[in-house]
Amino acid sequence: MLGVIGGMGPLATADFFRKLIDATPARDDDDHIPVLIHSVPQVPSRPAAILRGGPSPLPALLVARDRLLAAGATMLAMPCNTAHHWYDGLVEGCEVPFIHIVDAVAELLPDGALELGIVATRATLRARMFEQRLAQRGVALRAPDDASYDRAVQPAIEAVKRGATAEGGHLLEPVIAAELDRGASAVILACTELPIALEAIGSPLCARCIDSTDALARACVRAWARHIA
Repeated sequence: MLGVIGGMGPLATADFFRKLIDATPARDDDDHIPVLIHSVPQVPSRPAAILRGGPSPLPALLVARDRLLAAGATMLAMPCNTAHHWYDGLVEGCEVPFIHIVDAVAELLPDGALELGIVATRATLRARMFEQRLAQRGVALRAPDDASYDRAVQPAIEAVKRGATAEGGHLLEPVIAAELDRGASAVILACTELPIALEAIGSPLCARCIDSTDALARACVRAWARHIA
C-alpha cells in the first residue's frame, strides 16, 4: 500500500491522487495502486519554520508517517516540496521506501547540462533542496526575482489554497513566460499548488513546465511496479 503524507494543502493532495490514477496503466480497478492518504492540513507552517524560526512541522509529519505505517503502508510519498526539508528526519528509522519529490523530478530530466527555471515557495528556494540534489546532473537553476515572487508567485500559491485556482493561474503565467524568455529550457513547478493554477486556465505553458506533482505520481507508479514484481 502507498501511504501519502498529504494535506499540504488539501487540493494539492487531491491533485496528486488524480495524477497518480492517470499515470497508472490500468485496465480496471484491480490494476490501480492501493493508496492510504493522510490529509491533515493542521501541520505547522513549513515556510514559517524555515524562514522565521517557527515551530517545526517534523513532529506532525512523523505522526502522519507512523499512522500510515501502522495502517500497512509499504511505500511512502509526500506531495509537498517544502516539507521535504525534513525528509532526512522522516526517513530515519523508516523501513519502507520513501520517494523524494526532487529525485522524481530528476528522473524526468534529459541527460546533459540544462538551464532550468524554478518556481517554488521562498522556503523551498532557501532550503536549496533542488540545487543540492540536481547539482551532480549539471543542472543550473534560476528563480524569479523577489519582486516577481512578491507580486505574483506567493499570491498565486495563496489563491490556490483558498480555491481561487484561475486567479492563481493568471498571476503565475507571466512569471513562467518570463523565465522561458530569459533562456530557461523548461520551468520546474516546485510547489504542488502551482500546476493546479496553470491547469485551471488551460495555459499552453504547461507543456514547457516540469510538474513536480506529476513527477512524484509517475515515480510512485514506477516504484510500485518494481515493488510488486
